[in-house]
Amino acid sequence: MTLTAGKRGLHTIAPFLNWWGRSSRTVVHPSTASAETLAEFAQSSPDEALTKLHSTASGLDAEEAQRLLRMYGPNQVVHEARHTIIGELTSRTINPLNLLLLSLAAASYALGDPHAAIMIAAMVMLSISLGFVQEHRSNKAADSLRKMVRTTATVIRQSKETGSSHVDIPIEQLVPGDIVRLSAGDLVPADLRLISARDLFVNQSALTGEAMPLEKAPHAHSAPVDSHFELPTICFMGSAIVSGVGCGVVVLTGKTTMFGRIADVVAAQRTETSFDKGVTRFTWLMLRFILVMVPLVFVINGLTKGNWFDALLFAVAVAVGLTPEMLPMIVTVNLAKGAIDMSRKKVIVKRLNAIQNFGALDVLCTDKTGTLTQDHIILKRHLDIHGNESDQVLEYAYLNSVHQSGLKNLLDVAVLNHVEPHEQLKVHEQFVKIDEMPFDFERRRMSVVLARDDGVHIMICKGAVEEIFSVCSRYAIDGDTDTLDESHYAATKQITDELNSDGFRVVAVAYKAMPPDQTAYSVADETDLTLLGFIAFLDPPKETAAAAIAALKASGVQVKILTGDNDIVTRKICHEVGIAVDRIVLGKELESLSQAELEDLAEKASVFAKLSPSQKASIVDALHSKGHVVGFLGDGINDGPALKASDVGVSVDSAVDIAKDSADIILLEKSLAVLNDGVLEGRKVFGNITKYIKMGASSNFGNMFSVLGASIILPFLPMAPIQVLTNNLLYDFSQTAIPTDNVDAEYLSMPRRWDLGNIVKFMLLIGPVSSVFDYVTYFMMLRVFDAWDKPALFQTGWFVESLLTQTLIIHIIRTAKVPFLESRASPALMATSLIIATAGVILPFTSLGDVLGFTPLPWTYWPALALILLSYAALTHLTKRWFARRFGLN
Repeated sequence: MTLTAGKRGLHTIAPFLNWWGRSSRTVVHPSTASAETLAEFAQSSPDEALTKLHSTASGLDAEEAQRLLRMYGPNQVVHEARHTIIGELTSRTINPLNLLLLSLAAASYALGDPHAAIMIAAMVMLSISLGFVQEHRSNKAADSLRKMVRTTATVIRQSKETGSSHVDIPIEQLVPGDIVRLSAGDLVPADLRLISARDLFVNQSALTGEAMPLEKAPHAHSAPVDSHFELPTICFMGSAIVSGVGCGVVVLTGKTTMFGRIADVVAAQRTETSFDKGVTRFTWLMLRFILVMVPLVFVINGLTKGNWFDALLFAVAVAVGLTPEMLPMIVTVNLAKGAIDMSRKKVIVKRLNAIQNFGALDVLCTDKTGTLTQDHIILKRHLDIHGNESDQVLEYAYLNSVHQSGLKNLLDVAVLNHVEPHEQLKVHEQFVKIDEMPFDFERRRMSVVLARDDGVHIMICKGAVEEIFSVCSRYAIDGDTDTLDESHYAATKQITDELNSDGFRVVAVAYKAMPPDQTAYSVADETDLTLLGFIAFLDPPKETAAAAIAALKASGVQVKILTGDNDIVTRKICHEVGIAVDRIVLGKELESLSQAELEDLAEKASVFAKLSPSQKASIVDALHSKGHVVGFLGDGINDGPALKASDVGVSVDSAVDIAKDSADIILLEKSLAVLNDGVLEGRKVFGNITKYIKMGASSNFGNMFSVLGASIILPFLPMAPIQVLTNNLLYDFSQTAIPTDNVDAEYLSMPRRWDLGNIVKFMLLIGPVSSVFDYVTYFMMLRVFDAWDKPALFQTGWFVESLLTQTLIIHIIRTAKVPFLESRASPALMATSLIIATAGVILPFTSLGDVLGFTPLPWTYWPALALILLSYAALTHLTKRWFARRFGLN
């Protein structure tokens, strides 16, 4: 998609638009396209605005529109940058760790050690190339799926064959002069000058931060305003239609819109998630180790060996060894793999880190309709106020649905689908529409005013039962009318409650005769109506909903229902899908609560009904305040605020524009089962990333003690610089398969969050264990094999032990179970570990080993090494098990 009002800001801008064109039109060049241009159009009348843009109310013809599209370029303000090979390689190369390693490579080359420089460069290339390959695959998969989600605009276009007609086109194809139709739920696709409007309210919070909608109207406006966004005749790209209908002519598109002009500034403003912050904090923790460790190693070796040049080369090699250079690759490849796996299930991941946030999710808030239910509503009953079938109720409901021009919801569609196959009920041909009062979430009703053949004007209103009843003073049955009183209210409430308890959704229908000479109508006219009766709809629960909710519960995710529907229907559906309902909290109950009370209630209650859009967002914020990671699944206009407020906003391809563009993830199938897959995928991603981080942190911390001790004890360097780098390169290669690894079911059973404190504790506990066995190896090489005066033998012995223990440690750390027996790594990780272990054993006996300064080890070394490895594995496993019991698996 190309347009967003997302919760984390506006995103990247499209390629520069080609605004050069012929002089016969009012061509707006980007150097002059500004708020003043819009102000000029605001002061013009609708006809003058059309004339300036060489357009008419009947729209452009297709040929002219194509010519203008070539002239102006696509109407794009993209929030996902176009993926190019050069861009992907650049983004993979430029990060602090790679820059540090390349600096160390340059330092090694300058110090006369080209082999070390080549080795360091090879490590960087390994990280970059592996990350690039996976990211490129992920981007291609995501791009191909993203093309399936299109944001369109309804425009009026002229055709020689059919004349003027309404067509839906991708918003990228809009050009100045296009006539665009607007209704509730739409995102404004360009900067428009209104030429007609009816009760049109627009939310401009994506541009101004002001949550209250503004009313827009087509009449020329010349009075001064504090901000150009207050121009009442202009609708700005990126704003959302809250209610009403309108029609506007496109003035500015793409980068020249107000949206496009501020996008460059806002694009970089993306809030870091706890995952982002955690990875950054870990990286700086390792860099601080390097800043302390490297100068210390340099000074100790310089003082004890007397060769400051060799000490400097060794210190550089140690810096490389301590750098978690594979971290960017491991993180990216894991996230990319998660995105690819999700794409196979027709899930579009718009923001890569949202996958990890899925893994941390512990509360999922969702609407009821279409998520728990089939989203296929059928009109089943049409009743008068006594509960008897009434054709008049059906007829008036149909007239309201067929003539309203706003966003036709599922209830309207159900009415039309029920009536239109019956020719005898096509009574709308006898009526001419005069006016309408569109639906909004405060009134919860909508009205149309129709002129009958005999000239009588009739207002037909349908909406929520309580709201309709509140504006009715009379009732009608079989043509007879009488005054409504409390007894009628009690009777109708009983009828609606019975229908609700059976799972029906009930809408009331009322009417009012209006003066024939009245031509303009407003919400104020919705008084003294006559209640006709009710229409009842059935939306049965999905067959898979109960199983999906049970699976989410088993995964440690609590499902909370946040719906605008009434409490009786909600209770019925929740009961059928297995959601325990001890209490249903109504929206009106929230109005008097303090923030602390709201937070407590949001955490305790599972079902909320009759909520407004702002109340849904408030509940999400309250859950945040209680420390929960919250996801929200929604597809309606009223879900936009909650989608923005959540950690993971999820919508569907069939959602209204504002919902799709507010979401982090788009489902091509509205299914809770897919969401549970996403939760588990997020935990797999997080688990595999933390495997590398825990292993790297503990290994580096242990190596710090080992290198310091060896530097003090030995009369020579514990390993030659090139040997350190070779060890690190081989070890890095063994870790490249971590993203493919299996994750234990126990680890997936509960939400996982970033916890640097837990990682530091793990490092402080496990790191010294590896040092213990390093010192055992030192003792063996010095005492058993008399390597005091045989530097090559000592260095080879420690090289092999260090490489094998580091390769082995990932298999110990990757699971809380007994490795190899109770839990096995993926075949790819097993293969890379075996390859690197074999290479480490064979290397000292090869000609390459001679070049690197290695020497063949005596046969008696290998049984001793096997004993060291077994002891190391056993002690590390026991320590890890104790740690898991004491601090958890995270």
